[in-house]
Amino acid sequence: MPDSIVKTVLREIKPLTLGEPIGVAARLVVESGLPALPVVNEEGEFAGIFGEREFMTALFPGYLSELSSGAMIKRTIDETIERREACREDPVDKYMTTDHVVVEDDYSDTQLVEIFLHHRVLIVPIATNGKVHAVVTRGDFFNSLVEKLLDDPEDVGS
Repeated sequence: MPDSIVKTVLREIKPLTLGEPIGVAARLVVESGLPALPVVNEEGEFAGIFGEREFMTALFPGYLSELSSGAMIKRTIDETIERREACREDPVDKYMTTDHVVVEDDYSDTQLVEIFLHHRVLIVPIATNGKVHAVVTRGDFFNSLVEKLLDDPEDVGS
């Protein structure tokens, strides 16, 4: 891998699989401490991303994404969960983000910037020979970028 500002924040992960039930996948995302995890096919190749936003999409009715405001909907979260609890058995591939955002180990920091700016993802999966093994989070990338910019003590506060 080339010299990169994010080498220290690269996180090795165990990706989700296409048929993983949403209930299991959501628990794995929470346990990972990441905002999302990559989803892979049977060969371990990138298929999509499942995380916070995709879980909320599965839990809440589809029409919410079309509304400009949900203020008129007075249903409690408990009522929503009760109505949609069966979604926990749906496979992640029904709701995952499928933008092709995976990069190979020889990625550049600029590639990651382009992906974070043009796609609504919180992680970028990293692959070796097509097999996903790690991620870089947008938050970790941001923190590394800020540190790189502010690395010169004379620049701080100017």
